[in-house]
Amino acid sequence: MDWLTLAISTVKIIGLVFLVILPMVAYAVWAERRVSAMIQDRVGPNRVGWAGLLQPMADGLKFILKEDFTPDHVRKFYYWLAPALTMIPSLLTCAVLPFGSRLFGEKMVIADLDVGPLFVFAIASLSVYGIVLAGWASNSKYPFFGGVRSTSQMISYEISLGLSIVPLLMIFGTLNLGEIVQFQAENGWTLLPLWGEGLSLKGFLLAVPMFISFVIFTTSIFAETNRLPFDLPECETELVAGYHTEYSSMKFALFFLGEYAAMIIGSGLAVTLFLGGWSLPFGWLTPESTTSEVPFWHGLVHIGVFFGKVIAFILFFIWIRWSLPRFRYDQLMRLGWVFFFEIAVFNVVLTALIMMFVP
Repeated sequence: MDWLTLAISTVKIIGLVFLVILPMVAYAVWAERRVSAMIQDRVGPNRVGWAGLLQPMADGLKFILKEDFTPDHVRKFYYWLAPALTMIPSLLTCAVLPFGSRLFGEKMVIADLDVGPLFVFAIASLSVYGIVLAGWASNSKYPFFGGVRSTSQMISYEISLGLSIVPLLMIFGTLNLGEIVQFQAENGWTLLPLWGEGLSLKGFLLAVPMFISFVIFTTSIFAETNRLPFDLPECETELVAGYHTEYSSMKFALFFLGEYAAMIIGSGLAVTLFLGGWSLPFGWLTPESTTSEVPFWHGLVHIGVFFGKVIAFILFFIWIRWSLPRFRYDQLMRLGWVFFFEIAVFNVVLTALIMMFVP
């Protein structure tokens, strides 16, 4: 075993997960409350710390100190397992996201896999088991309905989600997310093909199916992370609070944090595939290849650019939540199966035709 490699990987894991992702999860909740207050002409959290910035710490302390009540009628082993199965997959998927180019000669990615998107989809799909187990183990009707809804919702939108990135993989010719970002840095972002090989007739024509892919991908991410207008598994209007009705204290908090962690990772994947990842527009500060040496300050800029894009995408998530009404469940299923599935298949064919017949 190479102990140096193990030590470097450990530092990356601790740095990304515990010093970046988890604080972002906490402050995404704060941002959601502040943005929603602004949209609805309210104040929002503003008492604990300056502008309410210490509110996430107060909320965390409240969850820790609340009574951890387990009802007698639940299936206890699965009842306790479900919150962990919701949170852990959300954190595992960040392993393959390239959050920078290089720093001190090391790639800014925990696991540089050649099957990055497949790994993300495979692990992210496991989070549905936590929701289904929570609904079933609660031995209560409304949580069970929420778990069943989540199962059908995940199946429906995972198909569209997978099909939406097929045109990208046809263009990039690789499943390595680091190479995909490098290609965009040199030849134009997927949604902004204004330099390199993207600045051509073929590049502009391919921007049409890429935009369609982006719309399908983003909407499917909303459905996969149970965000409004697709939060039917926890729809309080008919299910009390959905699959986590019987939960309290930190077990409830894990469901809450798992949703926000999935939102952050989904935003990171969207930024990586469609918005150039860590790269700057027009190829500024772009290394010659994925193996090139990168000056220290360039590496820091790339990390800052990546997380800046992710934060902007999270704000977009929040803005949509407080701007659109919730779908009915039949509308949710109809959108996934009748519209997105067919459009995603047509988009694959359209991309193939453009690549075949446009020089």
